[in-house]
Amino acid sequence: MSVRLMVVDDHRLLAEALASALKLRGHRVLAAAAPSAGAADLVLSRAPEVCLLGTASPAEPGAFDPVVRIKREKPQIAVVVLGPVPSPRGVASAFAAGASGYVRHDERIEGVERAMMKARAGDAAVSPQLLQESFADLLNPEPEPDDEGARLLQLLTRREVEVLMRVAEGEDTRLIATGMRIAPSTARTHVQRVLMKLGVGSRLEAAALAARTGLLERAYEPLSDEEQ
Repeated sequence: MSVRLMVVDDHRLLAEALASALKLRGHRVLAAAAPSAGAADLVLSRAPEVCLLGTASPAEPGAFDPVVRIKREKPQIAVVVLGPVPSPRGVASAFAAGASGYVRHDERIEGVERAMMKARAGDAAVSPQLLQESFADLLNPEPEPDDEGARLLQLLTRREVEVLMRVAEGEDTRLIATGMRIAPSTARTHVQRVLMKLGVGSRLEAAALAARTGLLERAYEPLSDEEQ
């Protein structure tokens, strides 16, 4: 059964090759165009039954904005995304935007055709394995990387941050006390508290840790008003 469709991809050669292959299989291909930035306007103006929309970066923010607009203005158009080798997060984002299917760029033409037919019929066009991986990724997301510098900075008061900065600059207890206008004994206490909070045993280790985690750079950002 012939399908009236459009192929839109950032890679014009890929779009044209796919369009040609689908024409040979009896489908009516209205256009094969790039880039995806103008995809929504083109698709809405031609109103195909199915749009094959290619994307090289399905996990990028805004990658499926054209899908959102197409489905908002002409929900009867079925959109099947052509994406790279399984990207679970990208697949989930595509369906969240309103896509009817997700097919790998390297899928055989028969697989693309099956996805088109299923999408036109109102069914989800995605392989069970890819769908399973997508749900697994959403239900068990990878933990965000620990920002050690930010975490350590939260342990220190404003005054302790200043002490750490002076330690990193090589100042001894006397210079720290003079620069901060505090007694040497108070400066010594602050240094010990900084070492304890950072979990290090010496001033050199404290300076190295601060430099490695970017804590020194972060120290110039606005801090809590909490004072020792």
